[in-house]
Amino acid sequence: MISRIDHIAFAVRDFTRVADFFRSILGAVPGTSSVDPDLKYLAQVFSLGDLTRIELLNPTDKGSFLDNFLAQRQGVHHICLETPDILKVRSVLEERGIPYFGFHAYAGGSWKELFIHPRDAFGILIQIAEFTPDDFISDSLKLKGDARWSAEKSPTGVTLTLKHPGGGTVRVDLTKDEAAALQRDLGKALRP
Repeated sequence: MISRIDHIAFAVRDFTRVADFFRSILGAVPGTSSVDPDLKYLAQVFSLGDLTRIELLNPTDKGSFLDNFLAQRQGVHHICLETPDILKVRSVLEERGIPYFGFHAYAGGSWKELFIHPRDAFGILIQIAEFTPDDFISDSLKLKGDARWSAEKSPTGVTLTLKHPGGGTVRVDLTKDEAAALQRDLGKALRP
C-alpha cells in the first residue's frame, strides 16, 4: 500500500537562508516548486544524494496556513508517504475508522493526496500521495529519455546507474570483477 517515504517537509521562516544551507552546505539539488495563493505558501523540493528528498515550506503572505505552526516553532512539518493507489489507502483508512482530511487531486490528477492529523497518527502529520516521482525532481537527476539504466567505465571498473521507481536514479560502482560477474549472472538469468 505504501511504496516508500517520499519526502520530509520543513516549515521555515527564512526560506532563502535555509535553501542556501541545503544547496551550498549539503549539496541539495532544487527540483520543482509551487506557490499556492489560497493557502499562501511556497513549496520547494530538494533532492539529496540518490534517493532522498526534502520539501521546504514558507509562507508567502499573512494568513498562510503555516502561520500557527511557525508561531510556535520551525522545523519538521510533515512526512510524505508515496502510494501507487490513493483510493485504496482512503478505503483502508475508512474501513479502520481512521479520520483523514484534505483529499485532493491537483494538476489534472498527477498529484493526489490526503492527510492524517497528528492527533490520529501519534503526533505526526502524515501526507499520503499518489504521483509520478520524476515529475518533481530536477532533470539533471534523471536518466535521459526512456532509458532505465546506463553503464559507464570508471577508473576501477563500471558505474551502473539505474532508474529508481521512487524517482531519479541510484548509482552502483562495480569493480571489473563484479561487472563481469553481473554480466554472467544476467546471461544465466536469460537462458531458457
